[in-house]
Amino acid sequence: MNPVPPSDSARPYHHGDLRRAILGAALDVIAAEGPAALSLRDLARRAGVSHAAPAHHFKDRTGLLTAIAAEGYALLAAALDAADDLRDAGVRYVRFAREHPAHFQVMFSPQLLRGNDLELTAARALAGERLRAAVSSVPAEGRGDDARLAGVAAWSLAHGFATLLLSHNLDGPVGDQDPDEVFHALTGMLFRPGRP
Repeated sequence: MNPVPPSDSARPYHHGDLRRAILGAALDVIAAEGPAALSLRDLARRAGVSHAAPAHHFKDRTGLLTAIAAEGYALLAAALDAADDLRDAGVRYVRFAREHPAHFQVMFSPQLLRGNDLELTAARALAGERLRAAVSSVPAEGRGDDARLAGVAAWSLAHGFATLLLSHNLDGPVGDQDPDEVFHALTGMLFRPGRP
């Protein structure tokens, strides 16, 4: 005799850490299939809870994606905070993208997010502060007179490299080389003391 699977109404709401379970399942889906494949109902099924349970934590799909982005920016800020200098910050940015590809993908997709969410704006601001601090640590002769534009250049280099790396567009040029070492070498071409 085969047991009948529980219906959604028979599934429990309570879960050890439902918020974390839903976030983890969402990150797995995004990493494998992208944010478009995300469904709160499917995530509830994966977590073994009622289809309404995720809405108690995230309200809707946009709320879930916003929570993922906020968590990503907080993780990125922590990674950048541990950097020794601008080059190390760039390496840590690229490493963050490699280690957290689903976060990275969602963080930079503003059309998926609630841009005015306080947790998101605070985490994004903190990550931005960490990047600006790394840029300001470079003497003007190594970055130029406009620290703001130097920050845009540094961010563009790190973000572009990370995006190309994650999309496998650098498989040929980078090959078996350590991406951290490759990126470190690239930053030396842009930001160096005594640059003309």
